[in-house]
Amino acid sequence: MRTLASPPRTEQELLHNAGQLTGKSLLQVASELGLQVPVDQKRAKGWVGEMIEVYLGATASSLPEPDFQNIGVELKTLPLNHLGKPKETTFVCTVSLNENAGRTWEDSVVRHKLNRVLWVPVEAGVDIALPHRRIGSPFIWSPDPDQEAALRIDWQELMDMIAMGEIERINSQQGRYLQIRPKAANASILSQTTKENGQHSMTLPRGFYLRTSFTESLLLMQIEN
Repeated sequence: MRTLASPPRTEQELLHNAGQLTGKSLLQVASELGLQVPVDQKRAKGWVGEMIEVYLGATASSLPEPDFQNIGVELKTLPLNHLGKPKETTFVCTVSLNENAGRTWEDSVVRHKLNRVLWVPVEAGVDIALPHRRIGSPFIWSPDPDQEAALRIDWQELMDMIAMGEIERINSQQGRYLQIRPKAANASILSQTTKENGQHSMTLPRGFYLRTSFTESLLLMQIEN
């Protein structure tokens, strides 16, 4: 059994450790950690990412900070379909539905989370059983000026709608790269928000997600480099 990893002290150390995952199946990694692979991942949402966090020594847990706090790097797994393309949108963080006055892109959780990201591709084709899905080559990324400008525009437009009490008008069609979608295990989990008339109401929690078109472009850039 593999001993629990210490938090990486540098990006180079993190990338080296992550490179040890390349080509391994989820069963191999789980066995190294003394973990059991879930029989049904639908009942263990997020298990793959959590296992890789343990393997690499992430420290932030559920805090609104990058997973590797001391070096400011976030971890994101990237499930790929049988064509090698992102299978689903990528969760970034939960959306604050209150106390957004005066908040800017520069101090937003979204920017802190996406400022420096370790991407870990993972096979997710439905024809591959969960234990036998393999891990691809991890890479570290930061948004270039054009990417950050586009993300900032999306974030600002969406946050303006929330500030105006228009949360219920937000849908998955809005945002070029960044979108807001409901995020809750079931409809009984509600959060408080403010409607257009200023009154408080209850609504489903929301999350910021990166579109698959955006994460696919990151993969293509990595291949070209």
